[in-house]
Amino acid sequence: MTRKQRVIAAISHQETDPVPYDVDLTIPARARLIDYVGDPGYIDRIGNHITSAKYGGRKEFKPGYARDHFGVIWNQTADKDIGVIDDYLIAEPSLAGFEFPALDEKAWRALLEHAVANAGDHYLMVAVGFSMFERAWSLRGMENILVDMIAEPEFVDEFLDAICDFQCRIIDIALEYPIDGMHFGDDWGQQHGQIMGPDHWRRFIKPRVARMYAKAKAAGKFVSQHSCGDILALFPDLIEIGLDVYQTFQPEIYDIKAVKREFGKDLTFWGGLSTQRALPFLTPDQIKQYTRDMIATMRPGGGYIAAPTHAIPGDVPPENIVAMVEALQNQ
Repeated sequence: MTRKQRVIAAISHQETDPVPYDVDLTIPARARLIDYVGDPGYIDRIGNHITSAKYGGRKEFKPGYARDHFGVIWNQTADKDIGVIDDYLIAEPSLAGFEFPALDEKAWRALLEHAVANAGDHYLMVAVGFSMFERAWSLRGMENILVDMIAEPEFVDEFLDAICDFQCRIIDIALEYPIDGMHFGDDWGQQHGQIMGPDHWRRFIKPRVARMYAKAKAAGKFVSQHSCGDILALFPDLIEIGLDVYQTFQPEIYDIKAVKREFGKDLTFWGGLSTQRALPFLTPDQIKQYTRDMIATMRPGGGYIAAPTHAIPGDVPPENIVAMVEALQNQ
């Protein structure tokens, strides 16, 4: 069974041995790991099952500062992976004076062609990051867009429709290529509950997410969704509009056994290995057992992709990363 076949089997709720897995690292964690193992090629030999293509990205224009494809400037002097926004491009609840970027179709097609040619036996997904709410707050500010949902709902509708139109053009082109799935990134959760609450999520976010999912499903592709935090209340809605895979599955937030029991027939869970409470603090031997225990809990009936709950941060000891990888490789 190839890695792609193993992922597809898991999403189709078939048990696999081993379970598919995927390990992502932040820039600081990657540097520490390479320094610890003394081998830059180690990461390529982890055995990850998933690879992706993503439109856009950021370009550094001076040390520590990068501009994304929407023109947002990110200060990455403290956080090299994400950073913080210096100023918001939409100061008032109006799109007057703001121009959405042109889609660079030539560059996007070249990236997709490269991804297809180099996917090997991996499951290949196209990732649409900052797909809706995150793109809105990156342009308008999180506090502002949350207030707008109450005070300026017509603006929010216009704004999110425009974002959705842009993302759908990216999706339409991607679906011309032999990919396996579409992956959407959009954080909606807090440690407890949703940032905007379930009612406002259903009012503003769900219809646009459903539109994007529908394109992928009509093309016969799997749909996966990343959201940090607690979105348990949204699972029935997400299943209704076609979600196949939920990432990231945080055990400090969810009762993993109960959620697997209630939603495991409909959703595949991607994550489970806590970057918040386990990987930074346990010993390597404890990490190995923790990883084996998580797989034993989540494997029955398929529907599990083993992974850290987020890109591994720099505070995780590299020996713990190696221990987790060994447990994943030696299931």
